[in-house]
Amino acid sequence: MALPGVFLAPIRDDIVSFVHTNMRKNKRQPYAVADNAGGQTSAISWGTGRAVARIPRVSGGGTGRSGQGAYGNMCRGGRMFAPTKVWRHWHRRINQNQRRFATASAIAATALPALVQARGHRVAHIAEIPVVVDDGIEKFQKTKDAVRLLKQLGVYTDVQKSAASRKIRSGQGKLRNRRHVQRRGPLIVFNKDEGIHKAFRNLPGVNLVRVDGLNLLQLAPGSHLGRLIVWSQSAFKRLDSLFGTHRVPSAEKNGYNLPRSTVTIADLARLLKSNEIQSVIRPRIARPQKAGPKHNPLTNIDALVKLNPYAATFKRLRTLASTKTATKAAPKAAKAAAPKAAAGKKGGK
Repeated sequence: MALPGVFLAPIRDDIVSFVHTNMRKNKRQPYAVADNAGGQTSAISWGTGRAVARIPRVSGGGTGRSGQGAYGNMCRGGRMFAPTKVWRHWHRRINQNQRRFATASAIAATALPALVQARGHRVAHIAEIPVVVDDGIEKFQKTKDAVRLLKQLGVYTDVQKSAASRKIRSGQGKLRNRRHVQRRGPLIVFNKDEGIHKAFRNLPGVNLVRVDGLNLLQLAPGSHLGRLIVWSQSAFKRLDSLFGTHRVPSAEKNGYNLPRSTVTIADLARLLKSNEIQSVIRPRIARPQKAGPKHNPLTNIDALVKLNPYAATFKRLRTLASTKTATKAAPKAAKAAAPKAAAGKKGGK
């Protein structure tokens, strides 16, 4: 079966990351602190002249609370700085063409086994990617049928990986209806729901989606490309009418054309070294040579040799002459020192 045109779309992880971030913001629930939080205290400043800060202080006496600072954001029990409000800008509008570009990139990435494996899916026992099965999968109503099919396809290993990854969340999220975390398993894409939801809904980590409702949050969870997808045959064929090809525009999206790659040759080193480009660019500018430090030729022999090449020979001859003179003078000095040494010994006796 030929690949639909959407699998030839450019894979732009930067666009996927940008769109995914903004889509995630659209499911946030507004929150804010109470309007009077930190201000429900009978406090008044003591004023100046008492060698304490002028922050309002709790009035009264008899307890440790009296005299403590109140209201300020630096005080215990005080209000927060810039209290949060429910009218914050929570949601983000996303350009429609950007969303479609990100979806097309995420679909194209699912056809590359390297990206699917890099995302953490178990693909060692899968014959080929993308995985396309007969439309009979859409009529499954029993979980045992779904498990048997996934085992035949070699996908059930990924389901077991997802089930084994379930654990209790670390942090405060487990108090807010988010008690468990779990890795994502395969995504089942179908064209018509004839009972398929009942068959796959109890498998851990498995998600289902109609082909005309493909969502970037499911195609690239966490904005990480390469989700393992099992396609029904009719859903796989319908991709061309949904996204079109590089020759034919989309039939179901008004005026939509599949994005093309800006760079057709990804090997930039080979591209820049080609004869066509090298023949029109200017030659490389040589880096200017830095002048080295100056040395005094009276104290530095290397600098002296540069000025007078005979200086090295002259120094060597002078060294040999001094060594020869010292060798001749040594016996004479020894003879002269011998009588003095003998006289010293006699005097000592």
